[in-house]
Amino acid sequence: MKLGVTRETAPGERRVALVPETAGKLAAAGFEILVEPSAGEAASFPDAGYTDAGATLGSPWEADVVLKVRKPAEDEVARLHEGQLLIGFLDPLADKEGVERLASRGVVAFAMESIPRTTRAQSMDALSSQATVGGYKAALLAAEYLPRFFPMLMTAAGTVPPAKVLVIGAGVAGLQALATARRLGAVVTGFDVRPVVREQIESLGANWLDLGVTGGEAEGGYARELTPEEMQAQQQALEARIGDFDVVITTAAVPGRAAPKIIPASAVKAMRPGSVIVDLAAETGGNCELTEPGEIVEREGVTLVGVTNLPSTMPYHASTLYSRNIQALLLHLAPEGELNLDWSDEITAGACVAGKREVPA
Repeated sequence: MKLGVTRETAPGERRVALVPETAGKLAAAGFEILVEPSAGEAASFPDAGYTDAGATLGSPWEADVVLKVRKPAEDEVARLHEGQLLIGFLDPLADKEGVERLASRGVVAFAMESIPRTTRAQSMDALSSQATVGGYKAALLAAEYLPRFFPMLMTAAGTVPPAKVLVIGAGVAGLQALATARRLGAVVTGFDVRPVVREQIESLGANWLDLGVTGGEAEGGYARELTPEEMQAQQQALEARIGDFDVVITTAAVPGRAAPKIIPASAVKAMRPGSVIVDLAAETGGNCELTEPGEIVEREGVTLVGVTNLPSTMPYHASTLYSRNIQALLLHLAPEGELNLDWSDEITAGACVAGKREVPA
């Protein structure tokens, strides 16, 4: 099978779907790999690294499988042909028209965000790998924009107390943000509507914030969406406590939906001047009412960081992790380098968003 690795064209996207390390392993497993020239340069992977790994530079669009990070633009969709496989973040819940365009061209499309969140599929879970990068970078951004130290410092000029950081949402990104902020020396506290994650938060050395609002888990381990009454109670409780913290990092997201508004403007006003909110849900509207997606703004004396696509700001390791997810999926779909799509398999069927064949009864 031929694998084609494209150069990403989405504005600001610096990641690449396959890095030389993984390309070499796939080549050894029997795949032929075509890499578009300069595909990995923005992620610090020069062309020479691919050729040294056994890949060939050329057009990826005639390969049996096209590998991408972001969903293809319309002109790229036009370059795909019937029976071709496409793998990438395809946004199937929010961009149904894009998925329909792929289906109309006869493309068999696998969305990395549709990988089932099961034990068997952990090595393919690109949402988790990229959330790890996002949570780490969120803590660094908070430290950058906070006009005070994160750690406690004892100096000849006196003792500097540590910063207090609250992370809302204890998924992969939230737990990584907690761990990173603690490594930087902050006093960290976590909150989640799922009480079952309290142990995970405390295992990282963080405190648990009890707002008196709890909910269960939805499918895939996500927190279920709160009712309007529960959301209002959460906002009121948070408003009463948020002034205790110098930094708030929010990570709450609902797949295929706008991000829930957790922090109202009144809560921002209750924070001390110089405080920072890093909104990891900015790409889907933000968890804070005052977040401006893609921007860093100051409101009520508080810096709101709404930077989107944080994994792309650390493209080297984000690409490396994503590339390993791609490798795991490819070896599942094509063991021994030969395509074998088993539509009765939950991973194959679950990840396929276009071109799926019905399993005979």
